[in-house]
Amino acid sequence: MAGNRGVVYLGTHDVEVQSIDFPKMVTPRGKRITHGVILKVITTNICGSDQHMVRGRTTAPKGMVLGHEITGEIIEKGKDVEYLDIGDLVTVPFNVACGRCRNCRAQETGVCLNVNPKCPGGAYGYVDMGDWIGGQAEFVMVPFADFNLIKFPDKAQAMEKIRDLTMLSDILPTGFHGAVNAGVCAGSIVYVAGAGPVGMCAAASAHLLGAAVVLIGDMNKDRLKHARKMGFEPIDLTKSAMLEDLIEAVVGEPEVDASIDCVGFEAHGHGPNHGDPAPADVINSLMSITRASGGIGVPGVYVTEDPGADTNEARHGDLLIKLGEGWGKAQRILMGQTPVLRYNQLLMTAILHDRLPIGKILNTTIIKLDQAPQGYKDFDQGVAKKFVIDPHGSVKK
Repeated sequence: MAGNRGVVYLGTHDVEVQSIDFPKMVTPRGKRITHGVILKVITTNICGSDQHMVRGRTTAPKGMVLGHEITGEIIEKGKDVEYLDIGDLVTVPFNVACGRCRNCRAQETGVCLNVNPKCPGGAYGYVDMGDWIGGQAEFVMVPFADFNLIKFPDKAQAMEKIRDLTMLSDILPTGFHGAVNAGVCAGSIVYVAGAGPVGMCAAASAHLLGAAVVLIGDMNKDRLKHARKMGFEPIDLTKSAMLEDLIEAVVGEPEVDASIDCVGFEAHGHGPNHGDPAPADVINSLMSITRASGGIGVPGVYVTEDPGADTNEARHGDLLIKLGEGWGKAQRILMGQTPVLRYNQLLMTAILHDRLPIGKILNTTIIKLDQAPQGYKDFDQGVAKKFVIDPHGSVKK
């Protein structure tokens, strides 16, 4: 039998590449399936959501194989897979979705009702998301393949653009979903909280949707410098605790039409004395700067259990949100896991027609599978890069 290796979570700030089982056509509960495929992983990305687990900020169990951003080549398929063939290069939504339940039929694949006995929604290699084995590995199994997978129409062209197309599995649709949920449209003034990879995807999506001005806030100087280089207006959150003043200095008034939270529950307070954990700070600040009747998209991750939080309330996902301000301003606040299949076909077309150079925008950096532990360490330090693992040396240098 062929071997396999993957990135395994061993505890807080501890991941290791280990030998793991070669994928089988079975569910996490041991049920044999015929609707799945086995992929040779071409690229698999390190995500900020993975970092939440590696930092010990979730209840992820030791021994979990990480990775939910996957692009791969089909090397085996079940007998009920009709529309895909061995050799096809495909993008894998991070959502594990059955395609048959009420939510999947409504394009709400982020909350599929049939793939996770604990709660709605499944994902590869992620805590409480159904125990599906992760894809930061050489090979991975994907169920419900005909529904979940999108084949790239031209394999050679796709490999030429793989640094962009690898982002279709999660991070790019997630940023786009945040922008759509915030109501970004032609002429919008938009603020994005967080200049990490998801924030940069949200900012790029806002431009694609026609925003007039896209501001992006962070405390990391390198990320802000890269954001400016990519055409966004950087907001240095170390300069003032009053976000309204920073916004007004750029656009002439202390508010925006739409805002996007790409930080999530590991937020910190900002200003000259920044640094203290403040898990509700981003949402509260966005309600303050978003105009009355404006929209707030929240693709940033919030969890029900955060063992690394400073307060008992935050450890159980209970945050002090100024809901009255949002209610009084009649703001829309939309959140939740991204239904990738709603967006990835259109975003793929935008990439293939050179409308969205997302690999450049994210400063994509290709690493080997054995370099994954160092990639996690570097990403945790806030480098202005998106690390993409190439397990088989498939990507041209």
